[in-house]
Amino acid sequence: MTDMQAATPTMCRLQLGSELRQIRLKAGLTSTQVVRKLLWSPSKLTRLETGDNATVEPSDIMALCQIYQVDEETADQLKEYAAVTKTRREWWQSTVFRPILGPGAKAILGLESSASVVHTYQSEYVPGLLQTPEYVRVLHQHAHGGRPDEDIDRMVELRMTRQKALRREPPLKYVVVISEAVLLRQVGGPSVMRAQLARIIKAASEPNIKVQVVPFKAGVHRSMNGAFTTFRFRDETALKPIVHLEHLADHWVLRREPDVELYEDAFNDLQTLSPGPQESLSLIRKAMKEHESDDNHG
Repeated sequence: MTDMQAATPTMCRLQLGSELRQIRLKAGLTSTQVVRKLLWSPSKLTRLETGDNATVEPSDIMALCQIYQVDEETADQLKEYAAVTKTRREWWQSTVFRPILGPGAKAILGLESSASVVHTYQSEYVPGLLQTPEYVRVLHQHAHGGRPDEDIDRMVELRMTRQKALRREPPLKYVVVISEAVLLRQVGGPSVMRAQLARIIKAASEPNIKVQVVPFKAGVHRSMNGAFTTFRFRDETALKPIVHLEHLADHWVLRREPDVELYEDAFNDLQTLSPGPQESLSLIRKAMKEHESDDNHG
């Protein structure tokens, strides 16, 4: 059960959805039977059970509790989860950040704020929680060409604020695997890259952060079709792991156990293919020297 004093709206939505689904299955009801009884659209119940709604109406929870015939204590707990989604706001829902947030950003921010362990594989750029402000700025300038400088400034601030997850109590456990290409790709020029790689090295010295590099010589591997991130939660009996995928035009959240296992196995394979943390740091230092050489010859 979630600590309601520290519970975030995202955590409450996920916890509520998971418990609602378990209670429905225990009651022996299909989702079709439930929505017919309540005259709801099928998508409404699906969004409740997957935690996709920004807020949850306590009246909807009361209606479900009546159908499922749950006890009073359980009903009160479920309604409390719903109340948190109505009365509390995540830090990124401020007027500063709201205008620049798309659905994909909201999804990953919510998962980061609620997870206890994050595993991420990145093949094109440094993972967000390890990026420097200068690196972030260059990425956004290219991805959002034409946006006002003020919006880019907000995007940089948002990314830096996200990184507080690594310093919270208890801190997020962050396990990163990156392609060697990430180290060598010029983002913002040699000086920006040297500072960025130095940031990764410093971060990797923290006990809650682990960084490995997949070298080119590792050859073909099963994750060559793109980056992915998996999220694990403190109470895994109630909240199962989730996979987040993001591409240029859309994002996906995968919850089906076979899908999650596929990505978790792929991440384990990447860790096996990669040198250990110390040898990976050596690869990062080597890349820093290459960027320094580029700067000297520029």
